[in-house]
Amino acid sequence: SLQLPDGQDLPLPPVILGELGKDPQNPTVCFYGHVDVQPAKKEDGWKTDPYTLMEINGNLYGRGTTDNKGPVLAWINAAMPVNFKFVIEGMEEAGSLGLEKLLEEEKQCFFSDVDYIVISDNLWLNNKKPALTYGSRGNACFFVEVK
Repeated sequence: SLQLPDGQDLPLPPVILGELGKDPQNPTVCFYGHVDVQPAKKEDGWKTDPYTLMEINGNLYGRGTTDNKGPVLAWINAAMPVNFKFVIEGMEEAGSLGLEKLLEEEKQCFFSDVDYIVISDNLWLNNKKPALTYGSRGNACFFVEVK
């Protein structure tokens, strides 16, 4: 849970951890994705609700389908000679609250055999061309020791 400034506890949505395959001959790849959407109200100009697929003039509209529900489903349905692990969360648009704690708690268990991690937080450039994200802003790994 998240404690608000007024002291109220706000429950966080669950993070989904899943796996498919345990062949020791294959590498294990962990795919990260999120299923939440940008917070916005209809009065801000949105025409549909965030979790309701709508048909408008013969076209289907779904908020958050390209960022990031569609790419999550693509990874789940991919056929590759690897063991899959999935981390799917619902707080990415709010800074992934609670995710760091979960990752720390599961590093010796669920994540112990992960060889690679793929961050699936991308979009489609148009109706026929998906984006391939090969880098991500803000990632930095370092240790600081202060004496």
